[in-house]
Amino acid sequence: METERELLDAIRGGERAAMRRLYERYAGYAMAIGLRYIPNRDEMRDVLQDSFVKIITGISRFNYRGEGSLKSWVSRIVANRAIDYVKEHERLNFTEELPDDVIDPEPDVGEVPDEVLDGMIGRLPANYRVVLNLFVFEQLSHREISQQLGISERNSAMLFYRAKKQLQKMIIDYKNKQQRI
Repeated sequence: METERELLDAIRGGERAAMRRLYERYAGYAMAIGLRYIPNRDEMRDVLQDSFVKIITGISRFNYRGEGSLKSWVSRIVANRAIDYVKEHERLNFTEELPDDVIDPEPDVGEVPDEVLDGMIGRLPANYRVVLNLFVFEQLSHREISQQLGISERNSAMLFYRAKKQLQKMIIDYKNKQQRI
């Protein structure tokens, strides 16, 4: 399999087939990232297409930093495009209200299949889903999330807390249902 460096050199050398190889290599991975933010596959396909247009047109400015950096760059572009889509097409409610209850332990996801967990995350309200994904999967701090979304750090932390609570309830309901089967 060709390295990222070889693929990048082929693309920058004008090899059209290399652009197709870039797409084939990363489209599935990019789709999985995007589906964390946009659970509707048809909508995500549009965002993925827009993302790859941006990737191909911006690849000349990409600064290669070693194996894995191209994949990371692709994933960042897809995540950012997905977030932009959610901000534009879904109602994101941001509030500074504090919860009435105490922080619960992390939801136990060990017994939940990945596709079921992805579906649960997809059912979260858009604002919860975006913050949860940025914090857990993109590993951004609440400060970074607040800057990206234009909200306060406190609001980011609150949305993450509420997303965890709602996800925890879904996990408990799922486990209870599985025990009855």
